[in-house]
Amino acid sequence: MVTEAHIQKFSEQCKNIFAQIERDVIGQKEVIEGAVIAMIAGGNVLLEGVPGVGKTRLVRSLGRVFDLPFSRIQFTPDLMPADVTGTNIIVKDENGNSSFQFQPGPVFSNIILADEINRATPKTQSALLEAMQEHTVTVMGVSRRLEEPFFVLATQNPVEQDGTYPLPEAQMDRFMFKIIVKNPSLNELMDIVNMTQKTMAEVADAACNGKDLLEMRATANQIPVAEDVMRYAMMLCLATHPDSECASEAAKKYVRLGASPRAGQALISAAKVKALMNGRYNVSYNDVNELAYPVLRHRMKLTFEAIAEKVSPDEIVKMIIDELTHKGKLANEPTVNEEESAPAAEEKKKKFGRK
Repeated sequence: MVTEAHIQKFSEQCKNIFAQIERDVIGQKEVIEGAVIAMIAGGNVLLEGVPGVGKTRLVRSLGRVFDLPFSRIQFTPDLMPADVTGTNIIVKDENGNSSFQFQPGPVFSNIILADEINRATPKTQSALLEAMQEHTVTVMGVSRRLEEPFFVLATQNPVEQDGTYPLPEAQMDRFMFKIIVKNPSLNELMDIVNMTQKTMAEVADAACNGKDLLEMRATANQIPVAEDVMRYAMMLCLATHPDSECASEAAKKYVRLGASPRAGQALISAAKVKALMNGRYNVSYNDVNELAYPVLRHRMKLTFEAIAEKVSPDEIVKMIIDELTHKGKLANEPTVNEEESAPAAEEKKKKFGRK
C-alpha cells in the first residue's frame, strides 16, 4: 500500500537524483528526466544526437548517481557478439587438465553504455536483444541471469550514414524511450565550457543505490491508473495503426506500421513514475501526452509520403494527440452543453476527474 510518506520519499529522492546529475550535465532537463524515468520504470533508453552534446557523459553520470557498476561497449563494424556477451575459454588446472570456463562479457553489469550502437553489424546488435528484454544471456546453450537492476543506455549519431547499420525494428521496440539530445543554447554552451575548463571528470555523488532504485520501482508499480486514463493511453497507441479501429487520420496518411503492445506497457509504467515524481498519487492525461513522444517516436514506420513531405514522428504524434483530444477535451469525455445548468455541468466534470 502506497502511503503519503512513500510519495514524499519518492519525490525527495528524485529531486536529489536530478540535483546530482545537474552537477555533471548542463541543461538537457528533458533528456535527464526521461532517462531517470526510464531507469526507475525498468526500461532501456536510446539517446540520439550529434557528437559532443553530452550523451556519453550523461550515462556515466547516471552510473555515479545510482552507484551501480557501469560498462561501456564501443560499437564498431568489427565488434563480434562474443565481445558483448562473453564466451567460453579453455583453461588448465594445476594438473594440466583442460576445461571450458565462461568468461563474462561487458554486458554482465548493471548499466550498459552501448556507444554508437548503429555502427555495429546487425548480428552484433542482436546480441543485446535477449539481455534487453529477458535480462538473461545465453551462450552455448547455457542461460545466465543478469543482476538487477539492469539497463541498456545506447547512443547513436543520426547524421553520419557511412559505416552505420540502422537498428532493426525488433531491437528498436525494446527501447522504452528514444530521447533526442539537442544542441545546447548559448548560455548553456558557455556554462559547459567553463565547467570543463576546471575538470573533465564527473563530480556527481551517489544519490541512491540499486536497492533503493528497485524499491522506487516497486512503489511506482502500485500507483493506480483510472480506467478513463488507461483507455486513453491505449487509444493513443492504437491510433498509430492505420488499419486499427482507433486509427487516426494522421496515421492513415503518414504511418505504415504502428506501435506494438510494448508501447502501451511503456507508456503506463513511465506515467506512474512521472506522477510520483510530481508528488501525485494518480496518473493524469498530461503525463500520458508528454510521454507519448519518447515512447512512440521510434515505434512507427513512416510512409513514403511522410518522408517526402518531411513530416517527423513527433509531428505525427502531436497530430494524433490533437485529434484524440478535440481542442483540449478528450474524445471519450462528454462536452458540457452550454444550455446545461452550472451544477449539472460541474457534476459531469467531477465524474471525469476534470477541474
